Amino acid sequence: MGRVEGRACVVTGAGSGIGRAIAVRLAEEGGRVVCADVDAANVEQTASEIGDAASAMRIDVSDPAQVQTMVQHCVETHGRIDVLVNNAGVNIPGVLHEVPDEVIDKTLAVNVKGPIYGCRAAIPHMLEQGGGSIVNISSVNGIVSEPFLSVYSASKGAVVMLTKGVALDYAKQNIRCNAICPGWVDTPINYAHAEMLGGLQHVYDTIESFQPIGRPGRPEEIAHVALFLASDEASFMTGAIVSADGGMTAQ
Repeated sequence: MGRVEGRACVVTGAGSGIGRAIAVRLAEEGGRVVCADVDAANVEQTASEIGDAASAMRIDVSDPAQVQTMVQHCVETHGRIDVLVNNAGVNIPGVLHEVPDEVIDKTLAVNVKGPIYGCRAAIPHMLEQGGGSIVNISSVNGIVSEPFLSVYSASKGAVVMLTKGVALDYAKQNIRCNAICPGWVDTPINYAHAEMLGGLQHVYDTIESFQPIGRPGRPEEIAHVALFLASDEASFMTGAIVSADGGMTAQ
């Protein structure tokens, strides 16, 4: 216990799924967590579940002003920001030539601009305090794609390259930046894609065909990886792209 004891953490998309699991896990290990999400009710529930170590904010990560406010809240409340987890994302599947402009714009605004804005807001404080850890949640689809996910895959590939760029720019300033690429995890963000593949039950019945471990991942399994990357145990890791995908990209 205590792997991030006393550290000030911000987790976006903390209202559900992987983000909620990461926020809970960081708090279990001593972190003080600012939980941010566009869904106010859900993120309040996450913070309530954690207790006194957490606070909740309704934040749209596609708005740079709101992201600045989120980071400033963490600094004003805790005096610093030690860990930033850029997790918030959307997955709106579709056949590429039929995808409307608004879906492209929303996907890039949340999945690409959101992490960029988060890094840009947090890094000046991390420089001033002498370091920090940034964990970006990409996707297995940032490495390999799947049917109906051209725009989503493009956005998650951008997160992979953002991670590497930030890692190189700030390696000597003790700011580490790593990314996690989850495979198919049992969270609602995947349900629309599942419908295009024949339904969620069909996906789970045939999951061994693309995810060799033979089951969907659990949000808590991704949270364990995020905790490790946030902690000093990963002190020699920066610019790493960590696949937590049940073997999907091993094929």
